[in-house]
Amino acid sequence: MKLLMHTCCAPCSVYCIDSLREEGIEPTLYWYNPNIHPYMEYKARRDCLKEYAKEININAIFEEDYGLDEFCKNVVGDLKNRCTNYCYPVRLRKTFEYAKENGYDAITTTLLYSIYQNHDFIKEYMEKLSKEFEIDFLYRDFRVGFREGQAKAREVGLYMQKYCGCVFSEEQSMLAHTNNKPKLPDGFEFLPVKRSINIKKEKDNKEQYMNLLLEADPSKDMINNYLKNGELFVLTYKDDVACIAVVTKIDEDIVELKNIATKKEFRGNGYGKKMLKYLADNYKQKYKKMLVGTTENNIPFYVKQGFDKYEKTIKNFFVDNYDEKIWDGNTRCIDMYYYSKDLKKIK
Repeated sequence: MKLLMHTCCAPCSVYCIDSLREEGIEPTLYWYNPNIHPYMEYKARRDCLKEYAKEININAIFEEDYGLDEFCKNVVGDLKNRCTNYCYPVRLRKTFEYAKENGYDAITTTLLYSIYQNHDFIKEYMEKLSKEFEIDFLYRDFRVGFREGQAKAREVGLYMQKYCGCVFSEEQSMLAHTNNKPKLPDGFEFLPVKRSINIKKEKDNKEQYMNLLLEADPSKDMINNYLKNGELFVLTYKDDVACIAVVTKIDEDIVELKNIATKKEFRGNGYGKKMLKYLADNYKQKYKKMLVGTTENNIPFYVKQGFDKYEKTIKNFFVDNYDEKIWDGNTRCIDMYYYSKDLKKIK
């Protein structure tokens, strides 16, 4: 099935994507949301979704249409019914048009996830569009995973908006004029929140994590050298080890991240980023700077996580310290590049 999923924001997409993938369905995300204002809010939600899509390795299409003027012109005459008169229809119709032009088999939307949206209208309107465009509407009541999705969105550090989207919903939210309580069917039950991420320092039996550490550093001898005096941190997801990291002390002001590795089945969920944030928060009380040595391909990732100051390059590090050639994808690793993060800038 070639499925296009209209996507309103990253947090609302989390459970929808996870549940569809569990069914063996890989959706393509479609961003078209001219109802989100002001522009900085629009940009924050769009950019968050771009980053999350990249992290979880999912295809995403972005239609850039801020649309404040057009939105206001179309809703100002009847603000009370702006959602059903214009906001839902303009976005969903555009999604069907794109799907028709680009050969998609079916369509769904993350609007079916929020307990604060008009679920019945969205379902009925998409059924109508499905007949008009002759494209299947994949209906799922994603609301059952609302609490689970919100929990995971917070755990992986997604931007969590404070109001629905338009300037009028922002006003209602800020002035508390709205009675925006969820309207759920009688007998409706949420799925239990089973997402749980925990990070702890492992003091004993560090060697049990050797196989995972070797995925990031193929030298057992080098790992043993820094593991002996380093601090090992373990991130678990639902009690399963997902990500580990080793940090060593350089001097009274500096620590170094020596190893960070995420299990293959947990990659693309932001756990490495979550671990790095935890480490920075943990060490900022006692140290001024955290170093990381990395390959050329990984520099952009670490810079994005705050390791934005170049320190030095150790020429031929991977040639001189490893018996076999080290590869990062299709690139042979030669030099080690050191970057640092200023821990004192962290609030």
